[in-house]
Amino acid sequence: MAEAEAGPSARPEPAGLQRPLALLVAGAFFMEILDGTVIAPAAPHIAADLGVAAVDVNVAITGYLLTLAVLIPISGWLADRFGARRVFTAALVIFTVASAGCALAPTLPVLTATRVLQGVGGAMMVPVGRLAVLRTTPKRDLVRAIAFLTWPALVAPVIAPALGGLLANYASWRWIFVINVPLGIAALVLALRIVPDVRGPRRYPLDRRGFLLTAGGAAALVVGLESIGAARWGSAVTGLVLAAVLLTVAVLHLLRARRPLLDLRVLRVATYRLTAAGGSVYRMVITAIPFLLPLLFQLGFGWSAAQAGLVVIALFVGNVGIKPATTPLMRRFGIRTLVLFSVAASAACLVGMAFLTEGTPPAVVLLLLLASGIVRSTGFTAYNSVAYADVESDRMTGANTLMSTLQELGAGLGVAVGALFVRLGDPIGQLTGMADAPATPYRVAFLLLVLVLLVPAVEALRLSRTAGDAVTGRASAH
Repeated sequence: MAEAEAGPSARPEPAGLQRPLALLVAGAFFMEILDGTVIAPAAPHIAADLGVAAVDVNVAITGYLLTLAVLIPISGWLADRFGARRVFTAALVIFTVASAGCALAPTLPVLTATRVLQGVGGAMMVPVGRLAVLRTTPKRDLVRAIAFLTWPALVAPVIAPALGGLLANYASWRWIFVINVPLGIAALVLALRIVPDVRGPRRYPLDRRGFLLTAGGAAALVVGLESIGAARWGSAVTGLVLAAVLLTVAVLHLLRARRPLLDLRVLRVATYRLTAAGGSVYRMVITAIPFLLPLLFQLGFGWSAAQAGLVVIALFVGNVGIKPATTPLMRRFGIRTLVLFSVAASAACLVGMAFLTEGTPPAVVLLLLLASGIVRSTGFTAYNSVAYADVESDRMTGANTLMSTLQELGAGLGVAVGALFVRLGDPIGQLTGMADAPATPYRVAFLLLVLVLLVPAVEALRLSRTAGDAVTGRASAH
């Protein structure tokens, strides 16, 4: 009904999944995630070329993540106000132009500024594209749509370190951004043809107070977490305290506002809340793994960067290998069971990683990472499939915007928490009597991540056994 009220820009529910649209949005998602992590291994090369210290390059990474966190909450309002096609294509133009600017940047301040501009495009591009897919896909095809939108989050963080290192070593770090230009142009041509002009049923004024509070809180949180990883404790405390205050006030405002920027009331839907709460924590833990493993292999075991990058590709093989089976698994066992299995198996894999040594046979290392990639894929797919199962179509914009914000923060938290746990590794290792070895901080970090997985485990246990059956087809199969 809400769609019918949208006026001439609304479209009737289609007969099935719009696969070209889903693939286009997935490709945009891949570019955004890749650019969030790909320059980290190239930081020394960037620093040498721009004449700065390697640690200073972190500001270019932080600027990108900060812009995403601040602007994603406004993406839903923009899509409803101006239409998904217009916002998505504008975001593609901004992202592509900014990528060219990054490739040509002569100094670190210019690189940081163009990275911020890239973040503006990314913050609009992916949430709006995902919204277009969700609002034009019937419930019965939602699992297939989510499968297309999930693979970039599985693949990009795994291949980014290897790609960034290879380009920096054998070409130039500038090629990291150059490759976005032809991809962006191709995506723009396709977007003008296939992205529907869906928008909200009514045009509401922007919740400026909600935006300022949420953006300020998210910015303070990202700065605080980045400061923890960089051991800037004064900035970390200031950022986290400010984030707690602003986000608390933001929540109170959003719950009272008639037309809030972020619709927190959708958290009353149990299946949505599972992904928003437990799923975000699960994403945080899983995102930390590709960040920690190359460090363990290089700094803990003394491997080369190339060797470490190639071994981590086993995660990608597990991701892709299990993908065709994820929907049948959800239909056979149910989403609740698959989530619990994925959380428990991920914990077991983390324990296995904590006990890896320099002498562990390569075949064992590869099998462990392959298994971790498999459960990573089943977990992400199950969470993403159940997220919108019971959300009404007229609340899809708010639900998508809130989920995009939480997922972006969850992914950023993964790296920051992983770095924090590594810093805690030495004192905890000494207290527990673990060997004083280069690999000890990473072993401790993996074990601490296991404890964090208790949060999604508890959330999943509280979920109904039939949750998500309507979108997986399990209800009709029994």
